[in-house]
Amino acid sequence: MAQIRRTALPGERGRPPRAIGVLDVGTTKICCLIATSTDQPRLLGIGHQRSRGIKAGLVVDLDEAEQAIRAAVAQAERQAGITLDEVHVAIAGGHLQSSHFAATAEVASGVVGEGDIARVIAGARSFCERDGRALVHLNRIAYRLDDYAGIDDPRGMAGRILAGDMHAITADDGPVRNLALLIERCFLRPVRFTPAGTASARAVATPEEQRSGVTVIDMGAGTTSIAVIADGHDVFAGALPMGGDHLTFDIANALGTPLAEAERIKVLYGTMVEASSDERDIVTYPRAHDTEMELYQTSRAQIRNLIQPRVESLLSQAMEKLVASGLEAYGGGRIVLTGGAAQLVGLQMFAGRLLASSVRIAAPRPLAGMSSSTCTPAFATAIGLVAASANPATLAPIEPRLAASNAGYLGRVGQWLREAF
Repeated sequence: MAQIRRTALPGERGRPPRAIGVLDVGTTKICCLIATSTDQPRLLGIGHQRSRGIKAGLVVDLDEAEQAIRAAVAQAERQAGITLDEVHVAIAGGHLQSSHFAATAEVASGVVGEGDIARVIAGARSFCERDGRALVHLNRIAYRLDDYAGIDDPRGMAGRILAGDMHAITADDGPVRNLALLIERCFLRPVRFTPAGTASARAVATPEEQRSGVTVIDMGAGTTSIAVIADGHDVFAGALPMGGDHLTFDIANALGTPLAEAERIKVLYGTMVEASSDERDIVTYPRAHDTEMELYQTSRAQIRNLIQPRVESLLSQAMEKLVASGLEAYGGGRIVLTGGAAQLVGLQMFAGRLLASSVRIAAPRPLAGMSSSTCTPAFATAIGLVAASANPATLAPIEPRLAASNAGYLGRVGQWLREAF
């Protein structure tokens, strides 16, 4: 964690605040934010670049992805005036799975101490890290002491058996390690991985929704992330390898137009609302590999007919994944949509009818010092990472357990020197 070399903010009694860095490594963009690690985080620097080497949340080209991350981090560091050595990272790939279980430990002294709680957490980690799975997130729902449930803090209480009701999110070990190795190649240490949907939920769900129960669906470019918060606790997270880019592919394939043109058509003319004028609203476009540069025509109604089935499939599959977990009821019948693909015209009404739920489209709550142009649904994950990282009580820190290369900055420099010379 970096120290900010500047005048302390008001109210901090001369002590410079510490800075945190977060990375959202997406399919279409890499976003790095640097902010103060305070109760009210203030943005210090932001960098974002077009993503390369990432597909559906997975690393597919280390060299290309490294260049994009280095550029985004350097841009944020220049604005903040500091150099990062560690970052908090969002993860959406690797077949994320949620599980609920109880971890127990015997209270040897008869009074619960820090060591007893540490053994419960260690037992929970050991339980999760098996069968080729990597633990990326762990949070406590509640403690139980002997026959008494619903205990928030058992320290200093008398009892014989301490149990923690835990929620864990795991992923396939390979994708997690590849993402960690990618971050290390940029001379950064991944302090913690957080599911992208969990981070987005913390950024867009209101405090009341988080208490009463809410389901958040983040419709990104290459992945769609799902998260549920109930009674202030994270109770579910998952992801689908499908997102807004698939709408672009559908348009490109149907019209035979280049992807860049299909993206333009989606952004300007994509809609989920049926209007009588759509058949007369003409859209012109070029064909791919057409040397004569002739323009072709379609209608806005046809564009809607192309994207509507994909949006319906995406939302239905997200809810099917949640229903299969048995945790659908904890969402309280409230659904919040966010992410870049959630900005389609008419999506709120369409999703409400399809899912038979109360649906709203939400942008993240801005950080202090952040411009309104950045506080769009596309930045929900990055902003949520800042909020989560600045408040360790919200998300239990899970430091990735990596290979021996994770030996600190000097160790990484030494390895680089050995490989180069």
